[in-house]
Amino acid sequence: MPVKKTAGLKAEAVNEQTLVIVESPAKAKTIEKYLGSGYSVKASMGHLIDLPKSRMAINTEHNFEPEYITVRGRAKLLKELQKDAKKAKEVLLASDNDREGEAIAWHLQEALEGKTAAPIKRIVFNEITPQAIKEAVLHPRQIDEQKVNAQKARRVLDRLVGYNLSPLLWKKVKNGLSAGRVQSVALKLICSREDEVESFIPEEYWTLDADFIKGKSKFSAQLVSYQGHKPELLNEDAVQKIIAEITGAVCTVTDVKTTEKTLRPKPPFTTSKLQQAAANKLGFTSRKTMQVAQQLYEGVNIGSNRIGLITYMRTDSVRISQTAIEDVRAWILQNYPEELPAKPVEYTVGSKAQDAHEGIRPTYTAYTPDSVKEYLTRDQLRLYTIIWERFVSSQMNTAKSRTATVEIAAGDAIFRCSASKVIEKGFYKVIKLLSSKEETTGVLPSLKAGEQVTALKFYPEQHFTQGPARYTDASVVKTLEEKGIGRPSTYAPIISVLLDRYYVTRSNKQLVPTPLGRMINDILTESFPDVVNENFTAEIETKLDDIEEQGTDWTKMIGDFFFPFHAKVEQVMANQESFKGLMDEQTDQICELCGRPMIKKLGRFGFFLACSGFPECRNTRSIPLAKCPKCGGDIVSRKSKGRGKEFYGCANYPKCDFISHFKPLNAVCPRCGQFLVEKYDKKNGLYKSCINPNCDYLHSADDLETVAPSDDGKISTTE
Repeated sequence: MPVKKTAGLKAEAVNEQTLVIVESPAKAKTIEKYLGSGYSVKASMGHLIDLPKSRMAINTEHNFEPEYITVRGRAKLLKELQKDAKKAKEVLLASDNDREGEAIAWHLQEALEGKTAAPIKRIVFNEITPQAIKEAVLHPRQIDEQKVNAQKARRVLDRLVGYNLSPLLWKKVKNGLSAGRVQSVALKLICSREDEVESFIPEEYWTLDADFIKGKSKFSAQLVSYQGHKPELLNEDAVQKIIAEITGAVCTVTDVKTTEKTLRPKPPFTTSKLQQAAANKLGFTSRKTMQVAQQLYEGVNIGSNRIGLITYMRTDSVRISQTAIEDVRAWILQNYPEELPAKPVEYTVGSKAQDAHEGIRPTYTAYTPDSVKEYLTRDQLRLYTIIWERFVSSQMNTAKSRTATVEIAAGDAIFRCSASKVIEKGFYKVIKLLSSKEETTGVLPSLKAGEQVTALKFYPEQHFTQGPARYTDASVVKTLEEKGIGRPSTYAPIISVLLDRYYVTRSNKQLVPTPLGRMINDILTESFPDVVNENFTAEIETKLDDIEEQGTDWTKMIGDFFFPFHAKVEQVMANQESFKGLMDEQTDQICELCGRPMIKKLGRFGFFLACSGFPECRNTRSIPLAKCPKCGGDIVSRKSKGRGKEFYGCANYPKCDFISHFKPLNAVCPRCGQFLVEKYDKKNGLYKSCINPNCDYLHSADDLETVAPSDDGKISTTE
């Protein structure tokens, strides 16, 4: 083995391998297969060097210089990489091609430069395929300092906000709380929506449908006009009046229209659109979507080959490479030649997109979902399917639908019905999730203007207006994207942090702020309106882009924000009243262990009862939410052992096995007296329903009795 001598370094046996450092072991395993014996591929496991967790570590008096340290528990791995680099003939830093990846590469370069004489270079790629990896190795580059500075600016800014606001919350609210810059804005959005949900008062309205028949064909239509105006059906009397007036009237077809509509395919997925589609179609959380996408990107075993099935999944661009265009058009020509456009379909990249990466697409079109399904987990296959279908369909011909609309006069009333059918499938030919119901909606007999039909029956139906929907993973990501808050890499972590801190919980896939989250939001909104301002947060993202793209001074941007912000923190710290006294509320409940009074406290997982004799007595218990319909005991919040999912059960378990997956409300059913729970479905939206399976009560605009704990802790009702 040859010996290499370099200035400043001890002579060391050197092999002829190139060291490639990636972020994850799965990626390392895939890439090492592609590069062969001349390369050694190691994983850094993400950041090896970062800011310490125990202190702010930002020098605010000297250009906000961060104090980086080796991440706790990673020193051994860093030494191993330094040892490997010392023996290598060349080091290639292959972390992800984004700001975080560039920062990881920069830190590694700093840590390795004094330990090896081998040249250290940076390589990037958008997909993990043999061609892409070998091409990247042939074209290494230097570290992008501007991209590193943009990441540094974000990291420093978030550290300054968090390490100034968190001590304020400790002093004024409760120890152990924390606040983040972007997460606080998302929390404000969720809390504001919850205020709208709670303040909404449903209003009653009615619709009127009718069944008609022509020959042997029966069809339905809805009332759309009465006496020349849109009907205002505010109550049942108004509907019944119309029914009485048109019963027995001659029913005549007055208008028949047929229209055709061109349906265009959608562009390839961006990160936010993938998260939205996975939430709506597959029921995935944003975190789960990104975890599964990461697996598909880093590589899976397809037979004897290991292949990255999709391109990089953190992108805000819909741009597609020329190679990918040629690949997908060749596949379409072979499989659906009649649906291949004369020219490639082009999509406009949004003005806010960084366009550093392509849109999310399969690396090889030939790897159809059917051809790889036996090698993938169920979740991997489902996500890969919608990515593959979205990309391939984006380069196919448009589809066309035909809609027939019929109007029928019955006295002074006009009823309307319509039926649609996809007449040219176009790009829909590769979308298997398209159901027959979507291809054809409604069925109408052949009708002509002037023909008479017979009214069989009228169907009046009561409805209540639906208030604003709570945010879901999909809708909050959509809102964050539209408002320019965060970037593709941050959408999923924003939601995860709020859930992990228990500022927000999930209920029926909806994001609901907890009492703790609402309290934090109230304080931040009142005292730091600029920090939680959506426009300010979006402006920060623009300034970070300027640092990366134009090389603007990141320290000036930080200084313009920090000094006024820090002064405001000190002012609030001195003048803001403490909420700590309000957090602990005396109750008439008695500790069953020591006989002392119980105190209502707000903890990380919501309100609970704790013995006032703490620390001598550490007894705690959940706060009763209602009375058990089976045994009369207390219904309390509980969590499943496996996934920690919240449900509601009797405190007398195991003697009483009553459970409910719906949260009890502070209201009782006016029909049977049992408690109400909150439910959600697409038909009714958010509504209240009786827990009694034999009671069909649904909440309307009726006044409800509220439930309140009595002096002895039992549940009583008050008007």
